[in-house]
Amino acid sequence: MRKIALTLAAIMVAAPAWAADPLEGLWRTAKDDNGASGLVQVKPCGSALCGTLIKAYGPNGKEIKSDNVGRKIISQTVASGKGQYKGKVYSPDRGKTYSSKLRLSGKTLKVEGCVLGICRDGGTWTKVK
Repeated sequence: MRKIALTLAAIMVAAPAWAADPLEGLWRTAKDDNGASGLVQVKPCGSALCGTLIKAYGPNGKEIKSDNVGRKIISQTVASGKGQYKGKVYSPDRGKTYSSKLRLSGKTLKVEGCVLGICRDGGTWTKVK
């Protein structure tokens, strides 16, 4: 009986390590300067999180072909506490990579990218799955 209790206690302590990070999943990006948006799949990559563009959508919301499909849109992303993350974010409409600040609140993700102290609002992404 004691072995069972110890095993259950060990599982309960280790469970958070098995739980997925709340940032993991599918996210619909905000529209960019050209009115395009995308579907980004976020999952672990090494000790960080990365997000790969898996679909692109034109201004009318219909799926389009894009050379950026398959590209990492977010990379080197780690939690910094209280629903906030830091890492890198690539902006397809500008062709630039920025240092990112991400703020997760429920099923929305506020994205901001900065380079040389100049920051750009990446809009609010919505969790799809």
